[in-house]
Amino acid sequence: MDSVNVLLIGLIVAIGVLLPRGGKYGRIMALLVGGDWMGVFLLSLATMFVFDGVQETVRRVLDSPVFGIILIAVGVLGAIMTFRGGDNSGLLERLLPPVQTPTAKTFFAGFFLGVIQSLTSVPFFGGIAVLSVGGFSVAVRYLGMFFYASLALSLPALTAVGVGFVRHYPESPAGRGFEWMRNHGEAVNNWAGYIVSAVLIGLGIVHL
Repeated sequence: MDSVNVLLIGLIVAIGVLLPRGGKYGRIMALLVGGDWMGVFLLSLATMFVFDGVQETVRRVLDSPVFGIILIAVGVLGAIMTFRGGDNSGLLERLLPPVQTPTAKTFFAGFFLGVIQSLTSVPFFGGIAVLSVGGFSVAVRYLGMFFYASLALSLPALTAVGVGFVRHYPESPAGRGFEWMRNHGEAVNNWAGYIVSAVLIGLGIVHL
């Protein structure tokens, strides 16, 4: 669920659409997604360190109905916000200028997005909480954050690869599918929001 980063995915798609065919798309994506990964990775390490210091409190929360209630509440809130609609175009417009060329600003834009997306993601903290009290060794917990961050960036990374493919083969079935999603961006975003909300509510109910 944490990999459904609508803002980063939207930024990747916008770059793919606006960047000229000869633009340095691959280098830009490497810096942007790499910066996002670094932000998620460093925050996950810090979060694991904090959770390790209060393991008993974390364990009590996970073993109580509170965790399920939080998941359900976040799922319901996400569904409401999706229904009410939102517009990221203003933020995307501010982020686009520094990420249309492969510079340090591209990396730090990704880093900023990674930190913000994770700080506002219940699945991000929930997953680390489960790992913190799961009886794993210190090495497994902290080295595992490398894979945790990689999993969180899996969907944006796949999107970047997909958009790159479409840029080279716009008339392919994938290209036509991309064009359809671009023309129905609001519907795609809404479905993504509702699916994430439904899964969170389902997980919360199971936990209860």
